[in-house]
Amino acid sequence: MLKVKRIVTNMVAENCYIVSDETREAVIIDCGAYDAANEQAIASYIEEEQLRPVHQIYTHTHFDHIFGCGFIANRYEVLPECHPADAALYNNMDGQCQMFLGSANRHPMPELGRLLNEGDEVTFGSHTLQVIHTPGHTPGGICFYCAEEKVLFSGDSLFCMSIGRTDFPGGNYEQLVSSLRNKIMTLPADVKVYSGHGEPTSVGFERENNPYF
Repeated sequence: MLKVKRIVTNMVAENCYIVSDETREAVIIDCGAYDAANEQAIASYIEEEQLRPVHQIYTHTHFDHIFGCGFIANRYEVLPECHPADAALYNNMDGQCQMFLGSANRHPMPELGRLLNEGDEVTFGSHTLQVIHTPGHTPGGICFYCAEEKVLFSGDSLFCMSIGRTDFPGGNYEQLVSSLRNKIMTLPADVKVYSGHGEPTSVGFERENNPYF
């Protein structure tokens, strides 16, 4: 059975998830750790649970989701993985920080590891996460779906009663709504959705109540 730990990070309350199973292998999803307190919260949980991170994966590479990628790479020796269409955004972290924060990036940015495309799988322990490409918030936005456990990590593509912003560079409203309608809203109603910000929801609730669908 999957164990999902949410740790809220940085100045915009980004959700970092540590996902593990009975083998104690783990994946870290969207590590937005901005400061020592964020890093300590993540490291303490991993240590307390005796976990071994084997992947750090990213639903997209906006600044608030990737602040902690260098921390994870240095501490656990796993490189960040994202969709190839978001590689340029990842490599422009300095520009993102200037645009959104008005300051230089002070976080180390390791080289990217594996690039994740539609249909790829991320394996850890006895579980598999399927990569679903949901562009629109960013060109390389992806969701991670565990069919066995009926769990979806949606990043900033889908929120409770909302969807991700599409007015940032590279955003596309029609593309995001289409990809969510055709790929996410077709999943079973009882799939639990863990978003990049805010509280969890479910596919069924969003299908019935989200105004964008």
